Amino acid sequence: MSRIEDQINAILIEEFELPEESLTPDADLRDDLGLDSLDAIDLARKLEEQRGIQIDTQALVELNTLGDVYALVTKLSSEA
Repeated sequence: MSRIEDQINAILIEEFELPEESLTPDADLRDDLGLDSLDAIDLARKLEEQRGIQIDTQALVELNTLGDVYALVTKLSSEA
């Protein structure tokens, strides 16, 4: 697991009280993890603070799986 994935998982565990075993790349953000659009905004803000990146909230809301979130943050981090 990459550092980015570890950071995202840590936020989800600490801020959203999700069990670590549920945090797999194929976990559906809404169906499996129970996250809604407000949670996506909160997650984006935490990631922006930690990674020093800008995340388009609408882009984050449109993602389906945790793997999609990993990929987006990895892409944005490499561009920063």
